[in-house]
Amino acid sequence: MPLRVVVFGSPAFALPTLRGLIEAPWAEVVCAVTQPPRPRGRSGRPHHTEVAAAAGEAAVPVLAPERMRRDSTEQIAALRPDVGVLAASGHLLPTHLLEAFPHGVVNVHASLLPRHRGASPVTAAILAGDAESGASLMRVVRELDAGPVIAAARTRIEPLDTTATLTMRIAEVGAALLLERLPAWVAGELTATPQDETAASYAPRLTRADGAIDWSLPAIELWRRVRAYQPWPVATASYPSHGDANDRAADRGERFLVHEAWPAPLPEEARSAPPGTVCAGGGDPLTPLLPGRLALAVVATGEGGLALLRVQREGRRPTAIEDYLRGDRALIGMRLGDGAPLGRA
Repeated sequence: MPLRVVVFGSPAFALPTLRGLIEAPWAEVVCAVTQPPRPRGRSGRPHHTEVAAAAGEAAVPVLAPERMRRDSTEQIAALRPDVGVLAASGHLLPTHLLEAFPHGVVNVHASLLPRHRGASPVTAAILAGDAESGASLMRVVRELDAGPVIAAARTRIEPLDTTATLTMRIAEVGAALLLERLPAWVAGELTATPQDETAASYAPRLTRADGAIDWSLPAIELWRRVRAYQPWPVATASYPSHGDANDRAADRGERFLVHEAWPAPLPEEARSAPPGTVCAGGGDPLTPLLPGRLALAVVATGEGGLALLRVQREGRRPTAIEDYLRGDRALIGMRLGDGAPLGRA
């Protein structure tokens, strides 16, 4: 008989796992548990989660409770599941729910546990400058991401990776690992290893304020932040709202979002410029990883320069720096402020 599986998941991260289990001949996905519809976009219309949409297309029953209460547990238990699979559902799973699964709930977690437990492990790995990340299969316990690890798979963090690209690669790696190991786990052929608590680190949930740029930091760290905060909350500075370069600190101005950047040498004449000053680059190629991309606008930082590659003024669309400078040459010589003033872009 196929394994009767309940999948807990909400965002796109869970889709490779959900679809892999739906297609696996040894599994039957008897239910997908996801977050309820939420308002999105300017219209404010409620939208189903990616998991709800994919499950609906595959005729898999969907349960979308706000919280996992006893009535939800009773509904799930009535399906006679063998095992649960968790992939970023956004729910806390209480003990009475965990006990409804004879073989427990296995979490596809987007880090190499015990490093980067918590809500934003992929972002944390990029911020820390880790050389690699990956997916861990962990048996879910009540304590956050602290359960024993069944297996792990690694992937290199590439210089062009953002949280968006790395998250989806880990999702694929994690799904493949789960499909390979879950039958053996249920059969009792695998042993879970307790995590080393002394090596644990925590990645808290992100807020909009996390994206605030501090230009006094080294360029290499700001480069990591630009990548780590894509697609949200986006690395954000402030664009002064008037032309007096001597009065930047007092004028917070508009939000100025940096979507893409790359470390670059500062021009000789700009090496004493205050952090946040935008200098004209020499137009040199930046890296073979970005063919055709040139250093046209380089911001002075606490150590080195950061070439702007794709930016966004408040209320406008993200724009490649080549196109942006055609419409706002005043950016060169300007001193961008730290942080993110109030407003939306």
